[in-house]
Amino acid sequence: MSHSNTQRAVPFENVDVWQSVCSQQDLVNDSGVVVWLDGAQVALFYLPAAEGKTLYAIDNHDPQSGANVIGRGLVGNIKGDMVVASPIYKQHFRLEDGSCLEYPQQRLRVWPVRLNGESVEVGVA
Repeated sequence: MSHSNTQRAVPFENVDVWQSVCSQQDLVNDSGVVVWLDGAQVALFYLPAAEGKTLYAIDNHDPQSGANVIGRGLVGNIKGDMVVASPIYKQHFRLEDGSCLEYPQQRLRVWPVRLNGESVEVGVA
């Protein structure tokens, strides 16, 4: 079950198309919500009290269990990295790049994401 997702995020500065996926009101502070984007479930994490980046978009599919549960995981900080713990096997994924701390061969896809006024937008191309 050590499936690896090798898709990489488009760098923020190279995004040509931003797609609105929800409003800022739909976000839950310090937690995840899941949106549908072009056939993929994307977990959005809003961390308004964090220094620096406060919004992340990461694949909702847990490669270890095969379940779509990452958006329900607990968010925390491990050695300076913002992470989400999968609710099933508790492995930690860095929100910034999707890499797994416990299983380096596992990686979740991440997307560029931004607030544009009250709209949450994810970069798709």
